[in-house]
Amino acid sequence: MKSYLQFDEADWARTTRNWSAWWEGELERPMVVIEAMSTRQDRGGAWWDHITGFPLSVSAEAVIDRYAAEMDAMLWAGDAFPKWWPNFGPGIIAGFLGSRVDASTGTTWFYPSDAAALAEMDLAFSLDNPWWARVATVTRAAMARWGDRVVIGHTDLGGNLDILASLRDTQQLLLDLYDAPDEVERLARQITPLWLRYYDEFHRLVAPTNRGTSCWSPLWAPGTSYMLQSDFSYMISPRMFERLILPDLTACCEALEYPFYHLDGKGQIKHLDMLLAIEKLRGIQWIPGDGAPPPEEWLPLLKRIRDGGKLCQLFVSPAGALTIARELGGKGFVFCLTGDDGFLTPEQAAACVEAFRAEGLLE
Repeated sequence: MKSYLQFDEADWARTTRNWSAWWEGELERPMVVIEAMSTRQDRGGAWWDHITGFPLSVSAEAVIDRYAAEMDAMLWAGDAFPKWWPNFGPGIIAGFLGSRVDASTGTTWFYPSDAAALAEMDLAFSLDNPWWARVATVTRAAMARWGDRVVIGHTDLGGNLDILASLRDTQQLLLDLYDAPDEVERLARQITPLWLRYYDEFHRLVAPTNRGTSCWSPLWAPGTSYMLQSDFSYMISPRMFERLILPDLTACCEALEYPFYHLDGKGQIKHLDMLLAIEKLRGIQWIPGDGAPPPEEWLPLLKRIRDGGKLCQLFVSPAGALTIARELGGKGFVFCLTGDDGFLTPEQAAACVEAFRAEGLLE
């Protein structure tokens, strides 16, 4: 286990070699991401804070100072690599486009800033807003602090209808789908090129120091990558998904080199066949959801993803990961090992390294 200060050129070469081989289907074992904290931190502490909760008057450097102790406490083992991502809430593009950003509850919510009629809405790309400025300055401060020793992940941009729901309100957008589906489709298609432009702007921002690409998920890629999503799709039919979301995902997959999709909860399983049919989509992240059985109890679904030709990433307990590897084989999986309250302890991480090496799942 190493801190980001101990991660040397040989470690980065190994990271590049193994992750690149995994993406290309050339690695016979899974990727096993083992992250630990040398000093236990409260999950309500700075590591989990949404940066939107810091007043804009707090300097970017002071924001990064709040995360420094947590970064210093992090240890990376197995196929993990030093990373940090600027957490501005789920779908900050809504803030870039004028949604009101509220972090008063400890998380980030987006609310419509006006009551414009749906037909009057016209979305336009702009970097001249306080939230893009904040994302950029905080990201530059992180780059200045950690340089090429830490991969800075892409901030959470959101999905096309997730962004539109933030601009309209989720309940209102559901009514819009009934009252004016053509207008919803117009705006959904308008968001896709905006999303790609914001992605490119952020990618250019972090490119000078980043060794590869990451985002909020623990995947590393040698080129452009992102964890695409559409949480709104939980609430709509496959026919609406095909009309309103699938074109966006397909366009993003065409533009990115290593796209993944965040399949969040059993309500999205109805869309899986369409996702598997997207040729350029590289993989599926399966999140069972609160109260649902853990990943190792979804073996038929995991097999369906792998048989569909896609890679698969899971947040899973060490025992659960071993079960999946024994039942389905480990090739094509990323097991991100979790403890009872999130991160593993150093002792738990060391035990995982030993156990997974004994089964041929780690080099």
